[in-house]
Amino acid sequence: MGMTMDNDNGIGTGIADTPESWEVVASRTPFQGAKTAVRSEQVRMPDRAVVRRDYQVHPGSVCVLAVDEEQRVLILRQYRHPVRHKLWELPAGLLDVPGENPLRAAQRELYEEAHVEARDWRVLVDFFSSPGGSDEAIRIFLARDLAQAEGERFEVSEEEADMELARVPLEELVDRVLAGELGNPGLVNGVLALSAALARDGGTDALRPALAPWPARPFEA
Repeated sequence: MGMTMDNDNGIGTGIADTPESWEVVASRTPFQGAKTAVRSEQVRMPDRAVVRRDYQVHPGSVCVLAVDEEQRVLILRQYRHPVRHKLWELPAGLLDVPGENPLRAAQRELYEEAHVEARDWRVLVDFFSSPGGSDEAIRIFLARDLAQAEGERFEVSEEEADMELARVPLEELVDRVLAGELGNPGLVNGVLALSAALARDGGTDALRPALAPWPARPFEA
């Protein structure tokens, strides 16, 4: 059984994720794709045993929870072949360039996928999508004060050619997440995080600034 920590008031525990790296005895990359790869490593455990760990190497991603003055969230629907579903999602994209500023990437994705711009940006939440099998780190931005982008729409292709867009009230999305009707991790984390932020003292004004450090994916401001 793992160690437990007791706390009477629920605050001041010092609980936080911390970086750590165990000894890698051997490493190879049996598959290299266009954007991601699979890495197979032999890792020494605390009991000195060496075990194999296979995982996806991922550049990282950004998502945008864009909410309008009526508290509606901009979402889009795409086909996702690995899970054989059309999923409602937040505008999102890969951090294609090493060290890329995630805010700039998020602004680009909002423009390309929804043809929308935002004047107010904050960091909503950071998380690892599947830390047992991938090193993908995701940052979700809250975007407010929305406006239709100028110029021609970005030309879409592949899965995005069939994309649908909608604006849905935040509370409806929360209800559908809790009912198990929406399952995209960016959308689930984003709408629940925004709902929690709105319920706290300071609301969304207490969120981190858009250029807050991101140790999982360091970048140049």
